[in-house]
Amino acid sequence: MPNPARAAGVAAHESAEHLLRRLEWTVLRRLDGLLQGNWRTLMRGSGLDLADLREYQLHDDVRHIDWNVTARMQTPHVRVFTEDREMTAWFLLDLSPSVDFGSGARPKRQVSAEFVAVLARLLTRRGNRVGALLYGAGVEKMIPARASRQHVLHLLHAMQQVQPAVATKKEAARACQSSAGGTKLSELLLAAADTIRRRSTLFVVSDFISEPGWEKPLGQLALRHDVVAVRLTDPLELELPDLGLLTLRDAETGEQLLVGTHDARFRQRFAALAAQRETALREALARAGVDALELSTDDDLAQAIVRFADLRRQRARLAAGGGMPAHLRKTA
Repeated sequence: MPNPARAAGVAAHESAEHLLRRLEWTVLRRLDGLLQGNWRTLMRGSGLDLADLREYQLHDDVRHIDWNVTARMQTPHVRVFTEDREMTAWFLLDLSPSVDFGSGARPKRQVSAEFVAVLARLLTRRGNRVGALLYGAGVEKMIPARASRQHVLHLLHAMQQVQPAVATKKEAARACQSSAGGTKLSELLLAAADTIRRRSTLFVVSDFISEPGWEKPLGQLALRHDVVAVRLTDPLELELPDLGLLTLRDAETGEQLLVGTHDARFRQRFAALAAQRETALREALARAGVDALELSTDDDLAQAIVRFADLRRQRARLAAGGGMPAHLRKTA
């Protein structure tokens, strides 16, 4: 299903400079008008100055519990700190072969690059720093956090350099036998825990098509950092149309399978399994205590970021004792 050749073509035809300039003229200009005052609720830094005390809420950092006040009040209370003006954000980028899939004009890899470009420029324009960990066949590169447009270009160029290794049939067979051919997202998350010491905002940009075992490291990261899971999806991963006989290829291992999509029962089973996976993934992210932003290959990037900013603003109000509007409860 994935099309590495098309992905490589996209990367080759649009340089990092051209991609960033295009997004500055299109998406960033729209966001400047759409976000307005919501910007501060989209990203929150950490501070040292005590601003308030309040009752403990689910997903609060347990390190901020004030034990003296808790003992006096007989209810857990946490310290609330004044936010720093400057913050540091890290992009944990899954660039494994499965992100090269896309049923429309853009593969997931392109959506990932555009998201990183827009968020990184939004942050660095305000003096914040951004860094990245890149995962391909393994954790391949660490880019230290810095704040400049040139640094964003360097980050985008590094993303384009991480190209997927196309598995041969022999490699696929070996991978299946050893169960070592798939993405191990846990390796990226554990590397982030070892590398990023200062409290930061982390964006885990992945399709989360990975071997099991990433849930626990993700939850541990969320205890220390503000973590956002950016899920890359494609409509064809949820529902197959009737296209007749198709050869499906596992992008992670290279294994191929001939299927008949003309069979309605096959398409129903495919949709049911996809829905089951979606439910399990959303529950795993909720248990880890992270916010989730879903980015589809047919999504409008600016509108997706605005929706996410709105959700973060409502969450902040909820944590402060307010309520969540009905139209956002399903996506919270």
